Amino acid sequence: MTPEHALLSIALHAAFADGQQADAERTHIRRLADGFPEAAAGLAELYQQVLLGRQSLDQAVAALNTEGQRQLAYEMALGVCEADGRRTSAESSFLQTLRERLQLVAIPAAADTTTALRAATDATIPVTVQQTTEAAPNRADSQAIDQRILKYAILNGALELLPQSWATMAIIPLQMKLVYGIGTDHGYRLDQGHIKEFLATAGVGLTSQYVEQFGRKLLGGLLGQLAGRSVGRIGSAATGVAFSFASTYALGHLAKQYYGNQRQMSTQDLRTTFQSLLPGARQLQQQYLPQIQAQAAKLGPTDVMSLMRDQSAR
Repeated sequence: MTPEHALLSIALHAAFADGQQADAERTHIRRLADGFPEAAAGLAELYQQVLLGRQSLDQAVAALNTEGQRQLAYEMALGVCEADGRRTSAESSFLQTLRERLQLVAIPAAADTTTALRAATDATIPVTVQQTTEAAPNRADSQAIDQRILKYAILNGALELLPQSWATMAIIPLQMKLVYGIGTDHGYRLDQGHIKEFLATAGVGLTSQYVEQFGRKLLGGLLGQLAGRSVGRIGSAATGVAFSFASTYALGHLAKQYYGNQRQMSTQDLRTTFQSLLPGARQLQQQYLPQIQAQAAKLGPTDVMSLMRDQSAR
């Protein structure tokens, strides 16, 4: 069994951990499979093997050769279990068993870090829907917002350069904080649900992005060993920095336009505008690469968590 097949097999075991598979979990697995072309071609057969008990969890775990692969397997399983927006007791039990079999108990678990990062975001972004105030587009300081967008873009680019793969999982929560702050500057009190919908509408996925952000570095090493496919290049630092800097920069300026114009943009307008902002943001990333590298040199695990909790990081 190849590591690719093992990773998808573990994801399938996670999907059936509670005795059923939700549509959201099926969709999530298909998205994961897109990153493993060879294994994806036999996804239907893999489903049968797992359902009929012909491919056990222990067999899949045994096919993972490195700590990075085991961490990625756990994070993929976690993403599947939470794809439908909730985690059952059976799924929690499965994840605990998986952690033990992957021998991740003695090291900081990826899931614990993910939970901590999400919790830090939750502490600064309201959970419940709040009544928005009357928009005040003229009140916002345009220059200050531009500076904050650039600050967040540089910070998220720097997170990609840290040796700890889990640090990249702070990127999306920080993007959410950026959108929240821009909305507040324009007179809107936003809740988590609205911000997640805003990111998803623009084209920045959430559930799958947690896995993709965490796995980008690991996938570079893993897939690079498998037939030398070009997908392995996704793991390069340059690709990661460009993705994180550009997506944050473009998202910030999209939010500035959207809330500055009193949210008068259609779904298609949001997506089109976001895509149009990305090329320029990618080019700008080269200009600010020295600042990104300098920022990365100053960051450690404690700093990342502090940034997540700091409500004044504006």
